[in-house]
Amino acid sequence: MSVFLYISVFLIIFLLLSGLPVPFCFMLTTAFLIFVLGYDPSFLIPYSYNQMSSMVLLCIPMFILVGGLMEKSGIGESLIDFVDIFVGKIKGSTGAVAVIACAVFGSISGSCAATLSCIGSIMYPRLKAHKYPDGYASALVACAAPLGLLIPPSSQMILFAWVGQQSVLACFLATLAPGLLLTFLLCVINFVITRRDPNILSGSETLIGKPLKLSIRAFNAMPSLFMPVIVLGGIYGGFMTPTEASAIAVLYSIPVGFFIYKGLNKSNILGVVIETAATTGVVMIMMFCIMLLSRIYIMEGVPSMILEQLYRVSTNKYAILFLLNIFMIIIGMIMDDVSAMLLCTPILLPVMTQIGIHPIHFAGIIGVNLGMGNLTPPTAPTLYFGARMANVPVSKSLKPAMIFLIFAWLPVLLAVTYIPSMALYLPRLILGGAFQ
Repeated sequence: MSVFLYISVFLIIFLLLSGLPVPFCFMLTTAFLIFVLGYDPSFLIPYSYNQMSSMVLLCIPMFILVGGLMEKSGIGESLIDFVDIFVGKIKGSTGAVAVIACAVFGSISGSCAATLSCIGSIMYPRLKAHKYPDGYASALVACAAPLGLLIPPSSQMILFAWVGQQSVLACFLATLAPGLLLTFLLCVINFVITRRDPNILSGSETLIGKPLKLSIRAFNAMPSLFMPVIVLGGIYGGFMTPTEASAIAVLYSIPVGFFIYKGLNKSNILGVVIETAATTGVVMIMMFCIMLLSRIYIMEGVPSMILEQLYRVSTNKYAILFLLNIFMIIIGMIMDDVSAMLLCTPILLPVMTQIGIHPIHFAGIIGVNLGMGNLTPPTAPTLYFGARMANVPVSKSLKPAMIFLIFAWLPVLLAVTYIPSMALYLPRLILGGAFQ
C-alpha cells in the first residue's frame, strides 16, 4: 500500500480526534490524496455527483424530519405510555419500557440520535423518579438507542443498500432479527441488575383488572402505533418503496402531532424543518466527500490490499471475520454511524464477497458493528451524548455500559457474524425468489 494511503488514514483519525467537523475531515483528506496522487478532480467530482443522484437518498431527510416531528409532537411519550401498560409494578419495568420504547421509536425514525434525543428526554426523569442510579439510567438508554440503526426502517441500511447496490428491503430485514434479539437481551440484563438494587422502585401503577383505564391509555396510543404499521406494512407488503413510505410517515405525523397529541405548533414545526434542512445539508456534504475518498481508495486497490494483509495473518474465513469486526468497531468508535457506514461499505464489501460472505449478511454484520462502535470507549459518541442529556459524568455510565456491551451487544455481534441465517433467513423467507 502506498505510503500516502497510510498517511491519509492517520490524517482522518487525527482530524476526527482533534474535533474538526466530520465533513471537513474527509474533505481535507480527499484534497491531500488528490494532490499527492495526482488525480484530476474533474474526473472524481462527476462520479460523486452521479452517485448522489438517487431517489433512495430522499429517505434520509424524510426520516430525519419524522424523528424531529415525533420528538416535538408527543408521539414518543404516547408510545412509552403504551409500553408501560404491559409491565405494571414489576421491578425493573421502567428500564424495560425505556429499551422497548427505543426499539419502537427507532422502527419509525430510523435514527440513533433521534431515538436517544426523544426517548432519553422522556425516560431520564421517569428513571430518576424510580430511583435508578443516574449513571445506570444514562447507560441503559444510550445502549438501547442504536436499536434505531437495526430495527427497520434504518437510515444506515438505506445508505448501505445505496452504496452496495443491494435491495433496501433485504437490508432492512437483515438487521431485524439482531435488533429484536438485542432488545430482548437488554431487557433481561436490566431485570437482572435492577433486582439486586434495593433502592430501585417498582414500575408505575398496574392496569391489570382496570380494563377501562387500560382501554383509555391504549386508545390514546393508537394513532402513534399506526405509524409503524403504515410505514413497515407498506414497505413489506410491496405497496410502497422506502422513499414513498418515508414521505407518508411525514404526512401522517404532522396532523397527528397538531390535532391529536397537540405537541406541534407553528413555531416548533418550523424549527424542526430548519434543523432537518441543516442536518441534511451536513449529511449530503459529508456523503459527497466520502464518496470521493472511497473512490480513490478503490481505484488504488485498497480492498485487495486489505484482503492480502488479512491472508498473511490467516486464511481462515472465520478468523478474517473476527479481524474485520475489530476494524469496524474501531471505525465506529471514532466516527458517527453515517460516515462510518459510507466509508466501510465500499471498501469492505468487496473483501467480504471475496471470502464468501453474502452482501446482505454483511449488512447485518456492519449494522450491529457500527451500533456497538458508537458505544465503545474511549470515544463512544452515543454514550457521551446520553451522559450529556442525563446531565451525569460519563465516568458513571462506563461500568453499566460495559455490562450491556459484553452481555448483550457482543453476543448479538458474534451471532450475526457466525450464524448467517440470522441475517439471511428473513430476506429469503419474505422475498423468496426475488432474493439472490
